[in-house]
Order: sequence, then structure tokens, then C-alpha cells
Amino acid sequence: MSTSRHSPLPPLRRIAALSAAAIVGLALTVGSTAAPVHAQERVPQSDEEAKSMIKDREAEDSGSLNKSNVPDGVSVEQARKVVDTSDEITTADVEYGAALEDLPSSGVPEDFYQTPDQLPEDNGAVVKQAPSDFYVDPIKLIKQDAKTTAFMYKTTDEEGRARAATATLLTPKGANGPAKDAVVISPGTQGIADKCAPSRQMGMGTEYEGISVASALAAKHPVVIVDYIGLGTEGAHRYLDRTEEGRSVLDAARAVQQVDGSEIDDSTKLQLRGYSQGGHATTAALELAEDWAPELNITSASAGAVPTDLYKTVSGLSSTYTAFLLYGVQSFAEQADVELSDFLNQKGLDAVAKAADQCTIEATVSNAFLDTTTLTKDGSSFQDLVEEKFMPVADKQRLGEASIPNIPVLVNHSYLDDVVPFEQGKELASTWCDAGNRVALEDNLGPTHIGGYIASIPRIETFTTRTFAGKHPLDSCWRL
Repeated sequence: MSTSRHSPLPPLRRIAALSAAAIVGLALTVGSTAAPVHAQERVPQSDEEAKSMIKDREAEDSGSLNKSNVPDGVSVEQARKVVDTSDEITTADVEYGAALEDLPSSGVPEDFYQTPDQLPEDNGAVVKQAPSDFYVDPIKLIKQDAKTTAFMYKTTDEEGRARAATATLLTPKGANGPAKDAVVISPGTQGIADKCAPSRQMGMGTEYEGISVASALAAKHPVVIVDYIGLGTEGAHRYLDRTEEGRSVLDAARAVQQVDGSEIDDSTKLQLRGYSQGGHATTAALELAEDWAPELNITSASAGAVPTDLYKTVSGLSSTYTAFLLYGVQSFAEQADVELSDFLNQKGLDAVAKAADQCTIEATVSNAFLDTTTLTKDGSSFQDLVEEKFMPVADKQRLGEASIPNIPVLVNHSYLDDVVPFEQGKELASTWCDAGNRVALEDNLGPTHIGGYIASIPRIETFTTRTFAGKHPLDSCWRL
């Protein structure tokens, strides 16, 4: 029996999907078919466990989808078509997106996200903080064994305006005294609505980056997960804006040292880590670090499936991922000061507005296979629109053309990535090698974007352990 959107409890079928699906996922999708257990046991510890997790996803059948477990505004037939046609989206992902509509608000007070009239002068200064929770399932059966604190800090946007951003610090149980090392996670695509911010979703058990957070906590590393400028707080979130992403990451790493109860200080070794949009933000932070935050003790970085060239990425996107185009066009138009009504018809304007209020899973499912030529006044596609109107914006976000700190870096990417072409990851690794950096390229055969992420997790933790111990990872430059 289905309940209304405003019911305090989601439908039972949605609960069953969520208890598993909320634990594993990234950028486009989450999900796994196993029963809920402690989060650390859900993190693949080896290549074989990663392959098993991927096979679990591939085994799901769209026949279980019905009116009670698909998002509002999406027909059962449409949802089944997405699952049957796409190698990326599974039934658990669809049910996850549906269940998000029935969830209560985050445990962090809503007024926490309100920016005060006056912000501190220094970038990275803490504005406020609040206790929070991290659940890996939305019915709150599995609470991560860590002290969790949301905090707001001051940063600066691309125009030089003072902005407030938020992030979350998670300290593993048993941590005592100054932290020797810590992991700073830049999340994959969340959406562009405030409700999609990781710090909001972690307390609801719906944050799909939970697998990356749990992996780092299991290795006893304190974790900082960043929300980005405009994601959670006031103002627009400029999707894939390298400057604002990079500054958000670096200033969060500064600010966490001032959070009450933080064990992280200026001597703590930091690893920057991210995949997809998170890989983009991590790479941007590395390129900005020497000028923006040279005092940070960044000792290694892991960047996965990095969209170094947004035009090439957009040009190759299939219609399954139209939601990413909707996010991008709105963000690009804001950056280029372009009025979308000059180019989009009413259907297009409505589609952009709807996606802007949806988090990634719901937006992906509800817009899959949407023909963008039906959204423009002249019948051109969104890819054409980017080429004709937004190339200066896309070119400004290009990565791999600036120097980064002389630290070990890991580039992980699947040959079978269906969102960000593998060639972009290989080219980034080669560029860093040519610049004299120590680069480990960990390619894999994980099917699809999410499969590549899951397959990379055991290797990321091995890389992290070695670099925090002061050991050099295997260098891949000789083969690039």
C-alpha cells in the first residue's frame, strides 16, 4: 500500500530497496541487492568483492517496478525502459529515487544553512557548526560509528564575492589526539538543488557517497565531505565550475582545523579524493592549491573519471543522461549571463526548472531518453547549444593545463566508462607525468561509470595507506 508524499514513513517496498540501495553508488546511481549490514562490511576490500558487487547490480530485473516504487511523474513503463535499456540504472536506483520523495528532513536544523549578514574576512574561517548524523540507510537502521559534525565556513566565488559553504567532518570512533592523516572527499554529482547537499542527505541516510566515506572511516581516517558553493547554502550551485569547486574543497580543509572537537591540525597529512564531478573538483583543488591554500599539508590525491574537457564529455553523452545536460545548461547560462528563454521553448524551460529541483537519481530517471531537440526553439540539440553559446564557459573549466603540487597522485578510470571517456583519464595522467609528477594510473574493466567506481575502491585504499606511510606508489609514467 502506498503512502502519500507527506507521510512520515515511506512505503514498505521503498524501504526494502533503500536499505540496500543507499549504501552503494556514485554520480548517476546507487544500489546493491544484498541485505543491510554494517557499512564497513559493504565496502569492497578486493577486486573480487568489487566484481561481486557489480554482478549483483547487473542481476536486477525491472519486472518488480510498479506504481508504488517509481518516482512521481515517472510512469512504470518509462522506469522499466530505463532499467532495461541502460547498463547504468538498476531497479534499486529507481526505487531509491522514489523513496527520496517520502523522507523526513535532515537532522541538521534548517536555520543552520542560513548565511549570517556578516561573514569572516579570511577564507576557511568557521562561521558555525552543528552536531549531525551519518546513516547509510534512510530508515536509520545503520548508523556509522563516527562522531559527525556539520560546519559552515567562508569562501569566495569566482567573482570575488564572499560566500558561505558547508561541509561535514566525520571522526572515527576511538580517535584520540591530533590526527596523523585525513581524507577530504569531493562528492560526485548530487544535483543543483540545496536539498541535495551531502551534509543534508547524510542525516537522512540518502547520501550515495556513503561507500567512499565508510571506506575511509574503516581505515581509521577522519573524513571531510564537501558540499560545494551554492549546494545547501544560498545562491546558485555552478555545476562543474572548477574555480568554485576547488576553492570549496581547499577552504573546507582549512576550516575543519578550527571545528570544535576536530583532531585535524596544520600538521595532518591530507588526501584529496573524488570521482566524476568529485574528480573534477579534486583536480581543480590541486591546480589551485599553490596559490589559494599553499599552507595545507596535502600529501596525496585520488581523482577518478575526471571530465577534463566538458565539451567532449557533453558531446558524447547518451540520452540516458539528459539530466546532466539540463544541470549543465542552467549552470552555463548563469555563468555566461545568457537568458535561456531566448533559446528554449516552454517545454525546455519547464524541463530545466524541474531538473534543477531534483537530485541526481530522480532527475536521471525522469529525463532519460528526453530528446533535447524538442526543448529548443530552433530544433537544435543541447549539445549544439553548448557549442554555439557556451564554449567559452566550457573551455574555462578545462583541467590538466595547470601545475599541481609535487605529490603522489592516483588516476582511476574504467575502459568501459559510459559517461566520461577513458581517454580523458589517460590524457590527464600522461600530462601530469610529463610535468614530473608521480602518477599511478589504475585502469579497470568495471562496466559503466558506477562499475568503474566500485572497482577502484580497493586500489584507492591501498594507495592511501602507502602514501600516508610515506611510501611511493607504483609509477605508471613509463607506460603512458
